[in-house]
Amino acid sequence: MNRRQKTIVPVVAAICAAAVGFVWTATRPNVRTASETEQRALRMAQVAEDVRLTGELCREQCRRHVRQAAEEASSSPEPIKTLQEWHIRRDDLPLLLWVPETGGENVRIGELDGRLADVVAPLLDEAGQALRQGRPYASPTVFDRNGDSYFVLAEPSGRRGGGLIAVSRQKIMSEIYRRQLRHLRLDPPPAPGDRRWKPQGSRPDSHYKTDELVVKFRRTPSATDLNRFRLEAGAQVVHQTGRIFVFRSDRLGAEKLRDYFLKTEIEYAEPHYLYETNEVVPNDSLYLRYQWNLPQIAADRGWDISKGSDDVLVAVVDTGVDRDHPDLNGRIRPGRNTIRPDAPPLDDVGHGTHVAGIISAIVNNATGIAGMSWNNPILPVKALDDTGAGSTLSVAQGIIWATDQGAKVINLSLGNYADSDFLHDAVRYAYERDVVLVAAVGNDNTDKPGYPAAYPEVLAVGATGPNRKKAAFSNYGDYLDVVAPGIGIASTYPNGRYAAMSGTSMASPHVAALAALIRSVNPRLTNAEVYDIIRRTADDLGPKGRDPYFGYGEINAQKALEEAVGRTAAPPASWAEWFARWLERLTQIF
Repeated sequence: MNRRQKTIVPVVAAICAAAVGFVWTATRPNVRTASETEQRALRMAQVAEDVRLTGELCREQCRRHVRQAAEEASSSPEPIKTLQEWHIRRDDLPLLLWVPETGGENVRIGELDGRLADVVAPLLDEAGQALRQGRPYASPTVFDRNGDSYFVLAEPSGRRGGGLIAVSRQKIMSEIYRRQLRHLRLDPPPAPGDRRWKPQGSRPDSHYKTDELVVKFRRTPSATDLNRFRLEAGAQVVHQTGRIFVFRSDRLGAEKLRDYFLKTEIEYAEPHYLYETNEVVPNDSLYLRYQWNLPQIAADRGWDISKGSDDVLVAVVDTGVDRDHPDLNGRIRPGRNTIRPDAPPLDDVGHGTHVAGIISAIVNNATGIAGMSWNNPILPVKALDDTGAGSTLSVAQGIIWATDQGAKVINLSLGNYADSDFLHDAVRYAYERDVVLVAAVGNDNTDKPGYPAAYPEVLAVGATGPNRKKAAFSNYGDYLDVVAPGIGIASTYPNGRYAAMSGTSMASPHVAALAALIRSVNPRLTNAEVYDIIRRTADDLGPKGRDPYFGYGEINAQKALEEAVGRTAAPPASWAEWFARWLERLTQIF
């Protein structure tokens, strides 16, 4: 048999053929097969949902920008100049209307074309009425002749009657619509002769009270001693348990208070630490409302064990990354462009920036989203061009280069149904150097093996939704290892924006981030041990045991990290499992 003619083991093929249909609606995938028309309708519905969620994210972000602009203008001696600077910086705010608090003429900054101006005119009137009543305003969405969406916001500036009215353009919604049509295989096929390449597929900081100290004395202090502490250091007793006292001072901070008590007869003096619950809740503005994906895989509970390490580098071989995004700023290492080696790995598509944010967007900065890792840096490798496609050469070079740069984990949210020896050599090169490789299985709802996910050295990842069911588009098969959230995932997008996207491309970085957290908490683990931990600790979904639709199950960050902490050596079974998996796939080749 030719290496290109891949086949699935007949028994598995029969099971898949009988059970592929509508697997996202039942825990046991045994319902009828969806027709091509039905599958297309389901994918179009998912695209519409991604666009809707992206619109919500855009509104949230724009509302904060308009509020900030209103506050800055209100406190500035030159409010118009301040708003003109805002207008120059923000191309998504084509019109700003400043309504002075003291009355007088409104100041208009920017213009709209005639038809759009007519459409938004009544909305501007409604916004002005809201400001006169001292309340904010948000209009419904309207559309211009090009299909771009707009809405009107108003934010009071302080005293009743004044504030800022803004017209916001939601250009990102049409971008996400076009990107997701292609990503979920809904765009038209390339015209004959089209030469474009097309893929087919450390411990957390310890907090303490700054004005309190816990002191254990060798003997219980007398009333005279306590009075002296109060007079000399302003130390008042907050609590006492035997010889242990908690003092609070209105004059000395915790460090100086400790220096004071070290001069007395004590056993120890330490800060009054703040212990948080195991369920860490980041303060990122979009987390609670939009990031269902992280609690579903117990990432929030896993953070109490590991938040990642700056020493474990995660490479994203993709379309590049927007290193200037405010939620990624400082997390991106110097990368490489394997398509144009003389150019930086900038993201001209948005896919790579979205993937990078899922892995490592800044956490607890009160902005945007929370990444799954708090500390792991990203190594961007641009191996896909502005169409979202890349050659075997560019992808293989990206894997090899990332390995040579010290990447411990490589995410590959890309794929093709062609088994390339060149690509496999690059994968083996990385694996033999102890790199964890994670790849998306593809978005065609087929059991046809996709590469690089189907290589035995790679952890193959499918997608689930908020109900923990298989995503309608997610590929499946005997090579699938685990699944992770991949529907409506909110993440970073170029030019400081945020978007919701769906696909196994979004599921894969969850698993790559988990691998990085595991390698952070236990750097001694080999890549084979990391694979074994992720598989063994996954939550079993669908038919009992490993199955073609969920693999070993949906990843569980808390259980994986707990096992990683206690793991000292790889159990022999992990190598046996790896060899059996490799041997099984070898039968497909020959």
